[in-house]
Amino acid sequence: MNYFVTGIGTDVGKTIVSAVLVEAIQADYWKPVQCGGLDYTDTQRVKNLISNSKTQFFEETYTFKHPLSPHAAAKLENTEIDINNIILPQTQNNLIIEGAGGLMVPLNNNFLMLDLIKKFQLTVILVSKNYLGSINHTLLTAEVLKLNNIPVAGIIFNGIENKESENFIEKYTQLKIYGRVNYEDVIDKGFIKRNAEKLKSSSNSN
Repeated sequence: MNYFVTGIGTDVGKTIVSAVLVEAIQADYWKPVQCGGLDYTDTQRVKNLISNSKTQFFEETYTFKHPLSPHAAAKLENTEIDINNIILPQTQNNLIIEGAGGLMVPLNNNFLMLDLIKKFQLTVILVSKNYLGSINHTLLTAEVLKLNNIPVAGIIFNGIENKESENFIEKYTQLKIYGRVNYEDVIDKGFIKRNAEKLKSSSNSN
């Protein structure tokens, strides 16, 4: 099974959640487009956070120096992302695919991250983080997924818990709550492993 991890915005914890998912199901990992952070990419970060030896990591199709939306980062390097060049890796294992930003982030002047999900007919895992405005961002993202008939495995809440917000999001979207990853000061292999075990227990009980 291939899962696409998207967030309700930038910096909501997609990479940490991706690492937890990779560890939980010993899946392979792929981030098609990396913008900024080339000295320590999201692929390298996930690789350093997981403990299992089964996971394979696939190379990014596009990497850009600047931490901008993909279309803008590509333009600064005098290039343009061609969605046809982004080819799904072949693997017999489960695959976690991490997006860049949210659903409506432009890859180029014609295609959004949403179009990549459609192209590969992927099931989405939505990462939500509690902050002022996060209910709105989560509901909007869920609505776009619904309008585009994209299957959603569930929502994973990341960070400090807010039951009032989370209960409303669950009730309104009618999406499964796949689990949560609580905030801790130190994010290391132990943190990922603990949350992977918790996620497995949570998904088995639902």
